[in-house]
Order: sequence, then C-alpha cells, then structure tokens
Amino acid sequence: MREIDAVLFDYGGVLTGPVKDSIAAWLAADAIEPESFSRTLRAWLSRDAEDGTPVHRLEKGELAIPEFEALFAAELRTVDGRAVVPEGILGRLFAGMKPDATMFALVEELRATGTRVGLLSNSWGNTYPRARIDTLLDPVVISGEVGLRKPDAAIYELALDRLGVPADRVLFIDDADPNLLGARASGLRALLHVDHPSTRSALAELVPELKSHSQGVTA
Repeated sequence: MREIDAVLFDYGGVLTGPVKDSIAAWLAADAIEPESFSRTLRAWLSRDAEDGTPVHRLEKGELAIPEFEALFAAELRTVDGRAVVPEGILGRLFAGMKPDATMFALVEELRATGTRVGLLSNSWGNTYPRARIDTLLDPVVISGEVGLRKPDAAIYELALDRLGVPADRVLFIDDADPNLLGARASGLRALLHVDHPSTRSALAELVPELKSHSQGVTA
C-alpha cells in the first residue's frame, strides 16, 4: 500500500547537479578566496543568522539581484586580495548547476503512478527551466515569487494548501537539513537527497508502483 500521495521537490541540488560542485568551479574560475565565501555564507545563512540577512531578503524577493550581488561581492576577496566584480556573480555561481535528466525522469515516473508532484524551492535568482517545470510540476512554489522562504513554516503551509493533500501524505525532498527540519515541523515527511539511486529507492518504499515501473531517462 502506498504511504504518500504527493512529493515536493527542491530544485537546486535535487533536480539539478550538485550546487557544491557548481560553487567549487566558480570559486576556482574566479579565483575567489574560499574562506571569504564560507565566512559570508555562515554569517548570512546559518541557523544562528539573524532574520533579514541579504540571503534571506534575496530569497523572499525583497532584494533585487544587482543589489544582492553588490553586497555579496563586497564580502568576498580573490586569492590575491583584489576586490570582486559584482556583476553576474550569481550567474557564474550557478553556471554548473544543470538539470539532472535522471531526476526529471523520476518526476515523470511518479506522475505516471498517479502521485501529485510539485516544486518548493528557495531562489537565488538562478534560472529555472520554467516551461518544463510548469508542465511537470504542480504546484510550483518559488520563494521569491511568493515572498516566503524555507525553512519558514508559512511556505510549507502555502505549498500544502496548493497541493490539497494532508501534510502526512506528502514527502518533501531537499538536499539541506534545515529545510527538512522545517518541513517535518510542519507535519510533512522529509527525505535528504544524496543521489538519484538512493532517492528513487526510498520513494519506491513509499510508492510501491515505482518498483515495477520502468526507469527510463528522458532528456
């Protein structure tokens, strides 16, 4: 017997290649001093960060991308101590974060079993393949578009309302522990995404129809 009726996917790092790999490539290509990046992320995005940091404001759509990039660049340094040019930082940071064909195929497999499938994602201004996700995923809840962000409870409640499925019948899949904790606090089931095989295996235990469904990949 199936245990869930709907799945909500995060985007970056779940339906795409790993964000950490894209960040590592950007740090190397732009010669960014890694500690300056790590220090800024800890200050702006850790559990102890005060609400209203530039990352929080960007994710909620309160800060325009050029404004964020200027604030972000001011905190970074290159390995030879030069200032970082702000224009296009986010585009370069996410340049290696490509849609993962195997994960999109999994979305289609779930849909074929009659499972509702949606997107719940924080946005750093990264480019979403909107034509594709709007066709495959319903609802599509992106932080900057709704003025809410994970792991705040309100964004999970909004996604659940749009799904129309009880929280305990919904699985949320993300690659960040704080977001999973927020989902569980709102009554959803939650799964840490590590890679396609482990995520698909875990889903097959909750949606038995996946066990007999083909595992084809769509481009």
